[in-house]
Amino acid sequence: MKTQNLGYPRIGSQRELKKAEEAYWSGKSSLDELLKVGKQIRIHNWKLQQSIGIDLIPSNDFSYYDQILDHSILFGNIPERYKAIEANQNLNAYDLYFAMARGYQKNGLDITAMEMTKWFDTNYHYIVPEFKKGQTFTLNSEKILREYQEAKELEIETKPVLVGPVSYLLLGKEKESGFHRLDLLESLLSKYLDLLKELAKQNVEWIQIDEPFLALDLDTRSKEAFHYAYSEISKVISSTSSKIMLTTYFEGLKENTRLAATLGTAGLHIDLIRSPEQLIEVLDHLDSKLILSLGIVDGRNIWKNDYSNSLIQIGKAVNKIGADRVFISPSCSLLHSPCDLDLETDSVKLTPEIKQWLSFSKQKLEEVATLAGLTSGISNENLPEKWNRNQAIQRSRQDSSLIHDLKVKERLRNISQKDMRRSNPFPSRKEKQKQSLNLPSFPTTTIGSFPQTSDVRSWRAKFKKGEITESEYTSLLKLETEKAVRWQEEVGLDVLVHGEFERNDMVEYFGEQLNGFAFTQNGWVQSYGSRCVKPPIVYGDVSRTGPMTVEWSRYAQSLTPLPVKGMLTGPVTILQWSFVRDDQPRWETCFQIGLAIRDEVVDLEKAGIRIIQIDEPAIREGLPLRKKDEAAYLDWAVKAFLLSASGVQDGTQIHTHMCYSEFNDILSNIADMDADVITIECSRSQMELLEAFGQFKYPNEIGPGVYDIHSPRVPSKIEMVKLLEKAKSVLPEDQIWVNPDCGLKTRGWEETKKALIEMVDAAKELRVVSK
Repeated sequence: MKTQNLGYPRIGSQRELKKAEEAYWSGKSSLDELLKVGKQIRIHNWKLQQSIGIDLIPSNDFSYYDQILDHSILFGNIPERYKAIEANQNLNAYDLYFAMARGYQKNGLDITAMEMTKWFDTNYHYIVPEFKKGQTFTLNSEKILREYQEAKELEIETKPVLVGPVSYLLLGKEKESGFHRLDLLESLLSKYLDLLKELAKQNVEWIQIDEPFLALDLDTRSKEAFHYAYSEISKVISSTSSKIMLTTYFEGLKENTRLAATLGTAGLHIDLIRSPEQLIEVLDHLDSKLILSLGIVDGRNIWKNDYSNSLIQIGKAVNKIGADRVFISPSCSLLHSPCDLDLETDSVKLTPEIKQWLSFSKQKLEEVATLAGLTSGISNENLPEKWNRNQAIQRSRQDSSLIHDLKVKERLRNISQKDMRRSNPFPSRKEKQKQSLNLPSFPTTTIGSFPQTSDVRSWRAKFKKGEITESEYTSLLKLETEKAVRWQEEVGLDVLVHGEFERNDMVEYFGEQLNGFAFTQNGWVQSYGSRCVKPPIVYGDVSRTGPMTVEWSRYAQSLTPLPVKGMLTGPVTILQWSFVRDDQPRWETCFQIGLAIRDEVVDLEKAGIRIIQIDEPAIREGLPLRKKDEAAYLDWAVKAFLLSASGVQDGTQIHTHMCYSEFNDILSNIADMDADVITIECSRSQMELLEAFGQFKYPNEIGPGVYDIHSPRVPSKIEMVKLLEKAKSVLPEDQIWVNPDCGLKTRGWEETKKALIEMVDAAKELRVVSK
C-alpha cells in the first residue's frame, strides 16, 4: 500500500516566502534572494515528506503567488494589457507575473490587477483566468520541469501537479461575449498534451491532475468536455510509461462517479473527509485496474485523525480491490493547513491538553504513513504504541470538561424567531436613520481598518513581550487612533472608523476575547499572495466574557461629531475563518458566536455608536458546493447574522461587508440578511458584480468598492467616477455609498491617503452632477 500527498504549504514554517516577497516588492532585496528562499522552501518540503515516508511526493505545488496564475503563465494565457508592460518596461518574467496579480503603476503605465476570488469554499483566493474568443495558447514548461529536476537531483522522485484543462477553463471568465470558455478546450488541450509528452520524456512515473469540478454539479457540456479531454490524454499517456492520478476534493463525486471512474486514468483520488459516504459507490464503479486514493486525513482542519474510523474505511477498500490498488492520502492539498505543530511551544497560548488533539501538515503526513503501516501489517514496534496513543487522545477530547458549557447550550435552546428580525422593515428604519445621521448623497466611508505600520506592529510585539506596560501601549494606540480620526475629518470622509490599530486580525482579535477559542504561535495559512492568516481554533462552546470593542469605539466617537462605525466580525466569518470543532453541527457553533456578537452590538448601541458594521466576507465562501445542500446552509447562515444584528433600535444603522465572491446566485439570501447597508468588492470586475444587484432590485443601500486595496496602485478620481457612473446606471442614487473594496490594514499610509483623497473627490463630483 502506497502513500501520497497532494500538495504542501509553500509559505515556509516561519512565513519565509512572505517576508522574501515583500522585501523584493519594496526594493529591499534582489530577485536572486527571493528565488533562493523559494528553492530552500521546496527542498525543505521534499526532504520532510521523504523522511516521513510518503511515496508520491508532489512537485509544482510551490508557487510564488497562486497556482492558477502559474497555470496561466504555463499556458501563455497572459491578457493583452500585461503584454504591453512586458514590451515597454523590460520586465523580467517574475515582475510580469506579479504585475498580473497585483497591478502595475510605474513609468507612466497604470494597469489593473487580474480579478481574484475564493477557491471553492476555502479562504484561499486565486487569480481568475481571463479568456477571449478564439484565443490560442503557448506552452512555457520551464517551471514545472525545473522543479521536477531539482527534486531529482536530491534523489527524490516527485509527482508533478497540474490543474486539469476542464477545471482550469471553468475557473476562469469570458472577457467578451459570444462564446463559452469551454470552446477553447481543444486549443488549450493541445498544450496540455505537449506538456504530458515532455514529462513522459523525463521518465515521470505519476502525474497528478486536479479536476475539482468533478465533485460539483455538472451540466451536459461540462461532462462532454471531460470525456473529450481525457480520451485525448489517454491516447498520449498510453504510449508512455507515465500514469495519471486524477484528483478530486472538497466534495463527493456522487452522480459523476461513473464519469470520473471511466476517464481512462490510472488512479482516482476521492475526498473521504467531506464525503465519506461516497466510498461504496466509487468502489462499485472501479474497473479491474484503477488505483483508488483515499483522502482519509483531513487536509483542511486541524483535529487529530481517529485511526479507528479511518481503518474501517481503508478496510472496506482493501477488502474490495486489494491493498496494492489502495493509496492513503490527505483529503486535499495541505495548502489549507498550518505547517508544523512542533513549532507550538507556548503552553499558555495553546495548552498541552488542547495541543494533543491537534495535527498540522507535518503531523497529517505522519498520520498517513502510520495508517498505511497499520493497514499493511508492517512489523514496526512503534505502531501499536501510536495506535494506543491515538485512541487515548480521542477519548480525552470526548470526555474533556473544557468543551461543554451548559449555560451556553441553554441560551441557544431559548432563541426565538423574534430574536432574528429587526423591529421594523428597512423603509421605516431608513427614514429614522436619515434624520439622525444627516448624511449627504453618495456618503463616503472606509471598510474599517487603516494601515498597520511597523510602529504599530512593534508596539504590539513589545507589549506582548512585557517591554512596555498596558498603559503605555494603550496611550500609543490612542494617539494613532486620534491621528486617523483627525485625518478622516480633514479629507472629508462622512462616516469614520477608528482604524483598528489595537487588532491583530479581524477574527483572531475577537476569538481572544471569547470563551471556547484557542490560538497558535505559528499556525499560519496562506490566504493569497504574501497574505497569511492565523486562524483561531474553536474547541468548545462559545460565549462572551465582556465588552470587546466598546471602549475603543467610544473613545473614537468622543473625538468627533461625525459618526464613527463600530467594527465587528460576523458569526459566519468567525466560523469560516477558524478551525472549527467537528463534534457538533457547524450551525450550532455559529449560533453560539452569533449570540456573543449580539451582546457586543447591543453594548455598542448603549455606548452611543449609531452605525455598527458586522463584516461577513465569508458568507458566500461557506456555501456548499452542491446545489441541493445550499438551502439548509443559507437558512442557518442568514439566521446567525440576523441573530447578531437584530437587538438594536431602528435608528441604529447596521452595515455588513462582503468581498471576493460571486453573489449572483444568493442575492435573495443577502437581501434576507436585511443589513441597512452592504459594502461589496467591485473594482477588479469593473462593477460587473453590481449589475446583478441592480437586476435583482436589491432593496437596501449598497457601497460598491471603487478601488482595489489588494493592489498597491492608486486609482485616479476619473477612474472612480466612471465606476460610480456605472453604479448609477443600475442602482438608484439614494442607495449608493462610496468606499474601497476592503479594509486598508495591509496597505501603506502614503498610497492609502492618496487613494482616499481621490475617492472623496469622486463622490463630491457625483454630488454636483446629481444636483
